[in-house]
Amino acid sequence: MPVYDYSCEDCGTFTALRPMSAFDAPCGCPGCGAEAPRVFLTAPAIAGMDPARRIAAATNERSSNAPRSSKSHGPGCGCCSGRGLKAPSSAAKSFPSARPWMISH
Repeated sequence: MPVYDYSCEDCGTFTALRPMSAFDAPCGCPGCGAEAPRVFLTAPAIAGMDPARRIAAATNERSSNAPRSSKSHGPGCGCCSGRGLKAPSSAAKSFPSARPWMISH
């Protein structure tokens, strides 16, 4: 729940924790009990963060759903996409000359 500022004519200003549905409704003063209207004493802190912290928060938000790739080259390169690799001449699963300890299924 947000905190709103109110101003009582007799007691002065005070803050109250109210639901968002009652943002424009007056609040009872804790000192005298009179209905006090809501006032704006300070500007809302929407972009009050320092730039470095804002950039870090944006980076964390971006990395939570779309992480950046650590590869330095783009999609479709010959080394990652498999285009630069030659297919074996036979369809055998094992290559005894390259790995003699492996047994095919």
